[in-house]
Amino acid sequence: FFFYSRAAAAAKMDKLSDTRPKLARVKLVMGRTGSRGTVTQVRVEFLDDVARSIVRNVKGPVREGDILVLLESEREARRLR
Repeated sequence: FFFYSRAAAAAKMDKLSDTRPKLARVKLVMGRTGSRGTVTQVRVEFLDDVARSIVRNVKGPVREGDILVLLESEREARRLR
């Protein structure tokens, strides 16, 4: 039996909220990448924080205005050369 204090429970909930998927809108399609051009590099802006935008790689069809569900929102893709 393990007892959590309220502070520990709140900290655990904060950690869980960070792992929730984030929604992001495709703002700009930057180009194709990958050895065969199967990955598209896009700039996305987050729906909950419009001022924040990052570059991500997307596999599959994508166009400007699409909504992506990002399971991991901290990592940014390297720029195309």
